[in-house]
Amino acid sequence: MSQDAITVLFGDPFAVMNTIGLVAFALVGSSKAIREEFDVFGIAIVGLAMAFAGGITRDLLVTRVPLALQSPIEISLGLLGVGLAIALSVVLSSPEQHPVTIVSDAIGLAAFATTGAIVATAAGVSAFGVVAIATINAVGGGAFADILLDRAPFILFEDFYASCAVLGGSAYWLVGTVGGAEGLAAVVCAAVTVVTRLAAVTYSWNLPRVHHLGRQRNQ
Repeated sequence: MSQDAITVLFGDPFAVMNTIGLVAFALVGSSKAIREEFDVFGIAIVGLAMAFAGGITRDLLVTRVPLALQSPIEISLGLLGVGLAIALSVVLSSPEQHPVTIVSDAIGLAAFATTGAIVATAAGVSAFGVVAIATINAVGGGAFADILLDRAPFILFEDFYASCAVLGGSAYWLVGTVGGAEGLAAVVCAAVTVVTRLAAVTYSWNLPRVHHLGRQRNQ
């Protein structure tokens, strides 16, 4: 068991990014549930859903048993994120809006975009497949968490969010195509994703909406 933990925490790029993503997204999902005044069980369910739904979907797409079902370490990391969210809610009035949560969300997005790209590349899918699976891994958990919170997934109508994962997955594929090592590709993917996400939050980036374009044309 201890050897498995060491491998997860200090192993290959996938293991490192997966560890970071699980804790970060469990924290973010739990914070959203705390804001909606869910009970402790509901908080844990939403947090774990955000942490695992994207990765489970990724694994099903490449026809392998979901990693979440293979190791107790996975669930332990998710529960750690849930516990951190609860602890933050005790000391902060609005933990879901605190910079810690916002940065954790960006880090989780970057980490899961990277793990998705790694798995997709190993599965031998096309360039589109690498980018698609990286994006699904990165945003699938958040979308599922929003459904549990009884609202439309925010990635569909606001914020520059999923686009960051698309850019990160594209960067991973590009580095691999020109002969870069897996570790370098992972670092570039994570960096591109987290930097663009934090820039989007800082400068309020949004993709254009069709009805806004129509209004501009009629003015």
